[in-house]
Amino acid sequence: MKKHCVSLQETGQFSDFFLDYLNGKEQLKPFYSLEPKLESFSEAIKNKNFSNSARETLVKELHSQYEGIEISEKVKTNIQSLALDQTFTVTTGHQLNLFTGPLYFIYKIVSTINLAKQLSQKYPVNKFVPVYWMASEDHDFDEINYFKLDGEKYQWNSDQTGAVGDFHLDDSFQSFLKSVSFAPDFFKEAYSTSKTLAEAVRKYVNHLFGEHGLVILDGNSPALKSQFKDVIQDDLFLHHSNQKAEEATQKLEELGYKGQIFPREINFFYLHQGIRERIERSGDEFKVLNTELKFSKTELEKLIETNPERFSPNVVLRPLYQEVILPNLAYLGGPAEVIYWLQLKGVFDYFEVPFPILLPRNFALLITPLIRKKIVQLGWDETQIFEDYDSWKKEFVRSEASMDLELQEEKELISSLFEKKGAEAALLEGSLKEAFAAGKVRSLKILDQMSRKLRKAEEKKQQVQLDRALAIHAFTKPNGSPQERVVNMMQFYLSSPELIDDLAACFDPLDFRMMVLDL
Repeated sequence: MKKHCVSLQETGQFSDFFLDYLNGKEQLKPFYSLEPKLESFSEAIKNKNFSNSARETLVKELHSQYEGIEISEKVKTNIQSLALDQTFTVTTGHQLNLFTGPLYFIYKIVSTINLAKQLSQKYPVNKFVPVYWMASEDHDFDEINYFKLDGEKYQWNSDQTGAVGDFHLDDSFQSFLKSVSFAPDFFKEAYSTSKTLAEAVRKYVNHLFGEHGLVILDGNSPALKSQFKDVIQDDLFLHHSNQKAEEATQKLEELGYKGQIFPREINFFYLHQGIRERIERSGDEFKVLNTELKFSKTELEKLIETNPERFSPNVVLRPLYQEVILPNLAYLGGPAEVIYWLQLKGVFDYFEVPFPILLPRNFALLITPLIRKKIVQLGWDETQIFEDYDSWKKEFVRSEASMDLELQEEKELISSLFEKKGAEAALLEGSLKEAFAAGKVRSLKILDQMSRKLRKAEEKKQQVQLDRALAIHAFTKPNGSPQERVVNMMQFYLSSPELIDDLAACFDPLDFRMMVLDL
């Protein structure tokens, strides 16, 4: 792959909030602990105290979750190393999208793997394990039940409810699977040999990234949730998480930044047998919304002790849960993820859990030889790929025209003439000034019409170049959204099975620029 880099600011795809964080804006420093740079990790290592018992629980749970799955020596070694004091993780997380979903799912994981490699070189005394956190407890099925390839949408429809990781790959899924016969065999095998969506995702992600040592963790576990009991108790009955997150959100809003997440009094869902619904307090009772379930405080306290797995953290507490059960130093996420973590530092401080280093995943745009040819024919540099098409088109047609398409000089002459003659006519009769003013308006409207005709004629003359630009934009921003947020990896993987290795060779998780990669 040939690599070109463009500053994130020049792409027009990122919020000021996100860019201010990356640029180290002074006002945002109270909302995180360590800067997103390689040198910060020495301090992060010192700050992360992770007990031997927690390590033992983690290793035992990972062995259980991988049971029956063939794994690489690198994954085996990484799992075993997590029992050692000098081993730490760097983590990314994502939903269980069908067939990986959009490209940025792949980008997240490759960025995380490469960060672990860089840290191993910088700090050879320690070991660093890349982790993919499966968002198996998420219940927004509509966000994950499809993928897009070559402009087509492939979707699985199911009436199952609850945590998507527990969704059974039933007859409806097997029927859907037949509609994607073009998918690589490892996908088909993962889905056809698994009972649940979480099981299938573990298998295909392991196939794609196992040789790179990626460890896959499902937080939906009684053993792991047992380590979170104190937080569950506090959130349900004392609501400190809500208080701390609200305080940070208010401070950020006072600085002009809009909050990305909305904390609640209770930040847990009830999770059990096809149900994942919010818990709300109503007087002395705690109700599970959209069900008949309700509990007293005593009953909930007992349930936390005996079945902590029935409590599923929402977006406010999932990050804290991750940091409690992993010896983690950094989280890599997309722009929205990175900045919503900034609302949570107070929550981490209250529970005395070290706040991880926040890093953006790598951003990339894949360019095929045909699209590159069109870019060259237009004479574009890399930044022009990201320009708004309509704005570029207007300026391009104007610059290529043999005459002023706006007829600006003519408009000025007409205006001057009518104004001059209107003033003279007003000396004869006052009402004539208004008549001349109306005549000016009509004349200028006629010139506007002529201007539009000239522009259309010029566009027709430049149609070949305009079509090239339109094709580029349709490829790089399908339906107006960045390629990495829409297109599935199979669009490139099917013709280039070495795609992931090529991305790994190009990605630098500490280089916060957009990469334009020629396939």
